[in-house]
Amino acid sequence: MSTGVTISSISDYAILGCGSVGYAVAEELVEQGKDVLIIDRDESRVESLRDQDLDARRADIREPEAAELVADRDVVLILASDVESNKQAVEHIRAADDSQFVVARASDPVSGDELSELGADIVINPSSVIAESALRALESGELEYNAGKLADLVETTATRLAIVTQDSPDPDSIASAAALQAIADHLGIESDIIYLGDVGHQENRAFVNLLGIDLVQWDEIEDHSVYDTVALVDHGTAGQMELPVDIVIDHNESESESEPEFVDIRPNMSSTSTIMTKYIQEFDMNVSEEVATALLYGIRAETLDFKRDTTPADLTAAAYLYPFANHDTLEQVESPSMSPETLDVLAEAITNRDVQGSHLISNAGIVRDREALTQAASHLLNLEGVTTTAVFGIADETIFLAGRSKDIRINIGKVLDDAYGEIGETAGHSTQASAEIPLGIFTGIEISEDTRDTLLELTEEAVKRTLFDAMGVEGGGSEGSNGS
Repeated sequence: MSTGVTISSISDYAILGCGSVGYAVAEELVEQGKDVLIIDRDESRVESLRDQDLDARRADIREPEAAELVADRDVVLILASDVESNKQAVEHIRAADDSQFVVARASDPVSGDELSELGADIVINPSSVIAESALRALESGELEYNAGKLADLVETTATRLAIVTQDSPDPDSIASAAALQAIADHLGIESDIIYLGDVGHQENRAFVNLLGIDLVQWDEIEDHSVYDTVALVDHGTAGQMELPVDIVIDHNESESESEPEFVDIRPNMSSTSTIMTKYIQEFDMNVSEEVATALLYGIRAETLDFKRDTTPADLTAAAYLYPFANHDTLEQVESPSMSPETLDVLAEAITNRDVQGSHLISNAGIVRDREALTQAASHLLNLEGVTTTAVFGIADETIFLAGRSKDIRINIGKVLDDAYGEIGETAGHSTQASAEIPLGIFTGIEISEDTRDTLLELTEEAVKRTLFDAMGVEGGGSEGSNGS
């Protein structure tokens, strides 16, 4: 409903029904210098309000008279504890004037829906408001406690901190690591951002280069003993590093066998960048342009630009970062040039696509850049009618597979785990995942340069059939459309 009311300039309010909730609201509005008229049918209460220099008048809010008394008010708050009385008040106000902004009190979701249907612009449920306020206070208190614990751990035990990202770090992992490095610097502790795999995706390489984020490859470090404290960000396990982990910060549950001293895992947030933004705020730091840009991009990348699994925490974190970020840099990161290798893989994946319903699986052949598979899977997700993609290829005697999905009914991480979890390694979540499967496991044939093409042909059907079955596609992998 369009009211034509600009809330920030409102000064004339009316409160219908002035119990404990109405009185608290009236006090706050008067303190802000607003003109407040109170309507209540309890004569003694009206007298008491007048004794406190409040403008109060006696009338039954269930009657048309109450609507007439507040006809000149911009905003009407109907706050009686009796919801039936509130419904009648809304009806009378809307019958008299459709331009006033009406806030009405409900007692449960059903009465809330009924008040909205009668014309209330905003419906509030005090129980829900109290619960939300309590949860916000709890979250704030927990964050304050965690920040203090993190600071104490870093300042008392660390001389040099190893901040470990995912093996092939994505924007969320890189940004989170950059934020933790900024926090360590704020606490006077030296640190390095370390990764074990490679930064293969062009977008991720552009991200690192444009923002000047210094990443160190684990195998290039001569003396690993210089790190007395290890933190994992957006990363479940230290893997081949074989170092004790002291700190874990992630938005996904991990299956780490170690017991770090500090753990902050929040599945209710869509990105680790969101969590790190909260820490930046809690430490009351001056966030740099580079870190703000990295964190904002990390949130946007993980939520598909706020179109996937976005929470209020992600939005408030992004809103905080927005004025500090370099948006020209963001635009450059989001539009990197495509390498010839990626273009070749994408072309191969398009040619070899097998579509069953809304599910697409494609064989990209022999690949040199494994990250090209993830880009091909993402690009193919834009095809009309396709909601789930999986692109696989061979590199280093291993079948690498990248999956993407925008179908809310499918958890692509679980699909790949069901299909290949017992014969290979899988990782991911509801919208993006990956798998690594030993090439020879499907055939038992010894791998050589001469047999690779043959093996690929032999394994293609098995890979596709297994995956289509895990997706719930009947007869998948037999006669799909390849677009020819």
